Amino acid sequence: MTSATPAAAPPSRLSLYLQLIRWDRPAGWLLLLWPTLSALWIAADGWPGWHLLAVFTLGTVLMRSAGCCVNDVADRDFDRHVKRTAQRPVTTGAVSVKEALLLGAALSLISFGLVLTTNPPAILLSFAALAVAIAYPFAKRVLAMPQAVLGVAFSFGIPMAFAAALGGTEWNLRSVPLSAWALLVGNLFWVLAYDTEYAMVDRDDDLRIGVRSSAIALGRWDVPGIMVFYATYLALWAGLGLRLGMGRWFLLGIAAAAVQALWHFTLIRRRSRAECFTAFRANHWLGFAVFAGTVLDLALRR
Repeated sequence: MTSATPAAAPPSRLSLYLQLIRWDRPAGWLLLLWPTLSALWIAADGWPGWHLLAVFTLGTVLMRSAGCCVNDVADRDFDRHVKRTAQRPVTTGAVSVKEALLLGAALSLISFGLVLTTNPPAILLSFAALAVAIAYPFAKRVLAMPQAVLGVAFSFGIPMAFAAALGGTEWNLRSVPLSAWALLVGNLFWVLAYDTEYAMVDRDDDLRIGVRSSAIALGRWDVPGIMVFYATYLALWAGLGLRLGMGRWFLLGIAAAAVQALWHFTLIRRRSRAECFTAFRANHWLGFAVFAGTVLDLALRR
């Protein structure tokens, strides 16, 4: 007589929460981190200090995690129809909507506590950053290219880094230079590039359930559009970097990022789901190349 196989223990609340915030997928928060740290180094003209490094690194991880909570609540009715997202904890009911929102709120509050250790302009910008992050999941219902809203949300660390590093003390944004906003616009095109790659993975499912995306909006021009987005991002950051006094090491980082963008073209040109997802997940290395060039350029000029 054989004994029955014992049932697997249900996952703990902690493991479900870690799954909810994509703890096992660091590529997501790295996509936010590298441009934010690049801006922080440029604004500080080199090493920004341990305090600001900790604030923006931890804040990036926390806010990306909070954004996952909001996104999964907003998309729970759509996600169950998409193979890649059908097992997310909120979608399956393993984590309730209330739990997810409370976790997201707690993470946002901790992040806000970090921002409070900086200065008034950075604190003001944090409210706008939060509003855009909350708006993104709902933009998919009304905008043809909701990735543009994500681009703003994923780039808001740039002006916040400038605000904190430049040390403004008044409750206005006059201390944030136009160059910070220009870098934000440039970075938005990088987000459009990699999130369109991401949208190409789910295009068939999105068409079926009525979710809008840049991959759908661009249609057969999706691959050329992505390459134009990459080129625009790299050209804007290269030009702005030169205007801000960056040199050959920074440009070498831009060149390394450009080589990666060309590799991405070889992956996405066939529009294979697996290869488009590979390209998306590798994008944090492109951002790291620009960050590494920034750090080297500022360190070696001294």
